[in-house]
Amino acid sequence: MSRPDAECRPRAPRTIAEANTSITSSPTALRGNSLAIEPATGLMALRPSHSATRTAEWPATALHAAFVAVSQQLDSTYAYARIAYNPLAGGSPSLSDPMAKTKKDTANGAIDLRAKLWAAADALRANMDAAEYKHVVLGLIFLKYISDAFEAKYAELDAERKQGADPEDPDEYRAVNIFWVPKEARWSLLKANAPQPTIGKAVDDAMEAIERDNPSLKAVLPKDYARPGLDKERLGQLINLVSDIGLGSPADRAKDILGQVYEYFLAQFASAEGKKGGQFYTPSHVVRVLVAMLAPYKGRVYDPCCGSGGMFVQSEKFIEAHAGKIGDISIYGQESNYTTWRLAKMNLALRGIDAQIAHGDTFHNDRHPDLKADYVLANPPFNDSDWRGELLRDDKRWVYGTPPAGNANYAWVQHFIHHLAPSGIAGFVLANGSMSSNQSGEGEIRKSIIEGDLVDCMVALPGQLFYSTQIPVCLWFLARDRKNTRFRDRRGETLFIDARKMGTMVDRTHRELTEGDAAKIAGTYHAWRGDEGADEYADVPGFCKSAKLEEIRAHGYVLTPGRYVGAEAVEDDGEPFDGKMNRLTAALREQQLEAAKLDEAIAANLKELGYGG
Repeated sequence: MSRPDAECRPRAPRTIAEANTSITSSPTALRGNSLAIEPATGLMALRPSHSATRTAEWPATALHAAFVAVSQQLDSTYAYARIAYNPLAGGSPSLSDPMAKTKKDTANGAIDLRAKLWAAADALRANMDAAEYKHVVLGLIFLKYISDAFEAKYAELDAERKQGADPEDPDEYRAVNIFWVPKEARWSLLKANAPQPTIGKAVDDAMEAIERDNPSLKAVLPKDYARPGLDKERLGQLINLVSDIGLGSPADRAKDILGQVYEYFLAQFASAEGKKGGQFYTPSHVVRVLVAMLAPYKGRVYDPCCGSGGMFVQSEKFIEAHAGKIGDISIYGQESNYTTWRLAKMNLALRGIDAQIAHGDTFHNDRHPDLKADYVLANPPFNDSDWRGELLRDDKRWVYGTPPAGNANYAWVQHFIHHLAPSGIAGFVLANGSMSSNQSGEGEIRKSIIEGDLVDCMVALPGQLFYSTQIPVCLWFLARDRKNTRFRDRRGETLFIDARKMGTMVDRTHRELTEGDAAKIAGTYHAWRGDEGADEYADVPGFCKSAKLEEIRAHGYVLTPGRYVGAEAVEDDGEPFDGKMNRLTAALREQQLEAAKLDEAIAANLKELGYGG
């Protein structure tokens, strides 16, 4: 971040009140601006008044972290800050240098990373729209990441020269699954040239060189940093900011960094554009539930709408956590959005995951037509009305009925079934309407799938799980062979789980499922289907129910868990009913008498003021 010299920089305000006073009495460049906060990250920005969609009042209730930091940058038209005031701990919020490191910053590195990246991307906003500039930032993050990993290995090999190691031999890096970074693409060179007007061409050349020497990245990296529309001074500032982010260490390599950043960016960009329907990334805590329930230890894993590749990353983490071998699964995916496909390729490449990720429209250009997968994990676009279904009326995948042209939900469901191996299992996210809709023949398709004995489990999730949409969602689990020897014979039964009360609010508008929530949901499913070593299954009123096919028929083939699990059991408090009613009735009468007295007092006060009757 570029900053004024200390002697010419104005003193930072020390309180929120002082900050707001300084805004209202500031030079013309600052007048009319206001402080805006993004609660999810604690990022505060001084926004220009001419950008109405990005201006907001400072809400006192939003002060929720441990300190507030504000500094001015970019010709005094912006200021960024992180909030850290804890109202429960008392004291007053204060403002100090935002670049100062604190213990809280270190402990909360993921949040700090996303806030810092958003500030960086936001600095480029004047020149690029939301759909473009996320790729500028993520391309640089990828370059910095592989450069850090390369430099760490380079230092190790350089120290072993006497033992015959050659730090300039590309094979030394490829042998340990690290990308070879040629000299002209190394981050140190880009950082040194960041202030130069030719920095855009330098970045493009670096991307070209990396693709040239690493065939798996061919046509994946962004190479349009030299275009005239991208401000080179701000690009240089962005490179300096990214330089401060410590990526490439073993701890960070284990994280889905690109996924975290992309999910966060999508929410910010969708909000900036007024669009809330982005479906490019599934929150990791939702993916964790899907993966834990399917338990993909071995076989072919397929995601036909893979977004940034988060399903595959979580599958890898699951296998590692359960002492399995990454090589025991093979990964296949497809993504229709070209820039998102490139992000998925980069995301998986960072982790050394060998995957067959194709680009193209899954419905109209299935790139894995003969694949029969052991596991399907997916989060397709919800209620997609623009899938051109009228061109596929007689498609061989529509075994259970032709899906309506105005909604792709049941086209996705049947595509998943089509690609399942004889003993395969699919787990996917859909909008809640898919469980009960009878529009345009969807009810008949659902009936055919249920009568085909494919529905293994249905899970209703709580709301507010996604950053990009508030549509309530559910999880479907379908199994081709429900009498197979891996688990017990489940033919004619379906497990319903109502998890709508689960999750923890992480801010005012977003909820996350905890690891404990995921373990409870997955453990219930595994107990029900008879996994080896699982607990004994039992119905729990209000949470889970194993229902027979006859019961589902009686409910008109509606698969909403709330219809089956019943009401949560209420613990008897031991108070006799008659006694409780007498007590409650007496309390009600007392409150009514008190209310009457208050009404009389209000009427008397109004009369004194000349408004009485």
